[in-house]
Amino acid sequence: MTTWVEPAAQLPLRWGRYRERVIAGLVLIIGGLVHLQAASTMQLLPLAVGSAAHLLGWLILPATAWRRLVPLVPSGAVVWLLLTGPQATWTLAVTFVCWLIARHRPWRSYLALGPVLLNGVVATAAFREYDQMPIALAVSAVVLVGSAWWAWALARPAVSIRSPEPSAPPSAAP
Repeated sequence: MTTWVEPAAQLPLRWGRYRERVIAGLVLIIGGLVHLQAASTMQLLPLAVGSAAHLLGWLILPATAWRRLVPLVPSGAVVWLLLTGPQATWTLAVTFVCWLIARHRPWRSYLALGPVLLNGVVATAAFREYDQMPIALAVSAVVLVGSAWWAWALARPAVSIRSPEPSAPPSAAP
């Protein structure tokens, strides 16, 4: 029986190694999103730094070119929309879909989008003020990570159920 390999891991890379690029891309995507949230009318530098890091993260991920380019505009818009407060956490579903696209997930993996959307609805109802945004983002991060792992599990081909191989015939008990 052969082991399942990530579709993106089979792509020929022009530079770097697969695992390091996934980790670096993920750190920049998340770090850029979080850094951008530090912006205010008096602090505009996080807007530029966070946006640049977020977009660079998508470009670093190992994927086919179009799968790296598609997330740039929608996910870039989401990180800016999150500046409006916890009521915008439902937009993280767009970034999650971008993740599924960039990771070459099959259509059945999109079932994992359900908890992300539900989290957005609950966060919108539970968190009303902008000072609650760190809590809303922390809860959303847990849901997004869990959903990403679920999407990974859904992407794997189903293992056929086999009856156990007959070993030795059962012996008579003494």
